[in-house]
Parts: sequence; C-alpha cells; structure tokens
Amino acid sequence: MKSGIPGVEIRAIRRFEDARGWLMETFRSDEMSEDAFPAMGYVSCTKPGVARGPHEHVDQTDGFAFLFGRYTLYLWENRPGYPPLAEIFEVGEANPVFVAVPPGVVHAYRNAGEDEALVLNFPNRLYAGPKRAEPVDEIRHEDDPESPFRL
Repeated sequence: MKSGIPGVEIRAIRRFEDARGWLMETFRSDEMSEDAFPAMGYVSCTKPGVARGPHEHVDQTDGFAFLFGRYTLYLWENRPGYPPLAEIFEVGEANPVFVAVPPGVVHAYRNAGEDEALVLNFPNRLYAGPKRAEPVDEIRHEDDPESPFRL
C-alpha cells in the first residue's frame, strides 16, 4: 500500500507470533523519516460509525498505528504548490499499518466496524506544546459546511 501524496508514509506492520502471544513493532526509527519521529504517544478509542477529522496541522506530523478494529482512512493533499489528490484506504486489524501524515495534508478516519476500535497515535509534536502552554496546532474542517473535505 502506497500513497501518492508526497511525504505521506505508509508502512505495513508485521505481526510476530509465538507460543506466548504476539507483538507488532509500531515504530522503528530505521523505517521512517526523522520528521515523523514521535514526541509523544497516546491511544484513542473510536465508536462504530464515528469519524475523527477531517483536520490538518501547520507544523505537526501525525503518526497513526491502525492495529485494532476496522477503519477507513481519508487523505487530501492541501499544501500550496502540490496538485490536489484525495485517497482512501481500508486499514486496521486485517491490514495493520503505520501512517505518517505531514503538515498540510488533511486527514480523517472513520470506524467502519461494528465494535469500538483503537488507534495508537504518535505525533511528532507535544499536544499544546510543552506543559500544554501553546496553541493547539490544528485546523479543523469537520464543522465547516463549505469544506471540500468530506467523508
């Protein structure tokens, strides 16, 4: 699976199993650009049918590990000087991937399954900066009725 949007990195996540259970490497510094190295990590749970986004960041690269559940991922090129491009991917438990989304690329995902689903999040900037003392680096499009970014 490959994106045609410059700077978007999509890497399949392999599952290693043995008698004890399994593990998946969600982040490896030798498999991604330094721009995508995480500054923090968190997990989010999305209820069935619910979408997160569309939104974009000015400076932040978002990193997502889709491992649990079934998601539809939407990406839109929105940077000046780049040709417009929209992409849709099916990701999650049946297709586990790590996706790095650079600044200026609008993104959203919807839980396409029947159960709650989890996403591991690894942005390269701290949410609201150190000590949560800075403005949040986010441009939200989901409540704009004129937005061209629709799921």
